[in-house]
Amino acid sequence: MNGDVVRRFTYLAGTLLIVAMLGALVFGDFFGAAPGDYYVQKGDQRLSEGQFDKALKNFDLALEEMPNHRGALMGRALVFIQREDYDNALEELSYLIDFLNRTLPEDTKEDPTGYGVLAAAYANRGIIHDRLGNHRKALDAYIQALRTDEEGIDGPSIFDEVLYGYRAATVRDRAEYLAREFEKPPEQRLLRLPEKDADQRMYKP
Repeated sequence: MNGDVVRRFTYLAGTLLIVAMLGALVFGDFFGAAPGDYYVQKGDQRLSEGQFDKALKNFDLALEEMPNHRGALMGRALVFIQREDYDNALEELSYLIDFLNRTLPEDTKEDPTGYGVLAAAYANRGIIHDRLGNHRKALDAYIQALRTDEEGIDGPSIFDEVLYGYRAATVRDRAEYLAREFEKPPEQRLLRLPEKDADQRMYKP
């Protein structure tokens, strides 16, 4: 057989093999994931890149595949928070919190991820109320977050490193600060710390 023909055949076969392997990886991710998970992962990636429109589109696609997908609902809320669209963010978080409170098992060990999402939803609700100056509501939400999943909600996550690049103030930090301030007479309270408040991280398990 002609050497050039053999080389071309070998090159073509190798190329087709690489394409097939890449295709298997892509389609494996898409078809192997639970309904909605693929688009939530894409949405999380776009969110971390600051591409909020694309992130929201992916979260919406996830909800088309799996209505009430808790990762997609949380993702939509985070997009709204980043856009400072707090009315829609609170509405999304309220829906998610109500849904989880109705559907989660009583034993936290049966669905620790679900309770992590619920705690994150309460924490993000608190952050919004803090930014809006509703500090009593913020403290109540932070307390609910810590009661729901104290260990999971109180430490930094990989998501923080992507979005913030450093350890931002935690729910516990802010809750303890607000509690101390509310013990003071109203005229002595300092509830808003713009520089530190801006550092508060959003939560997504």
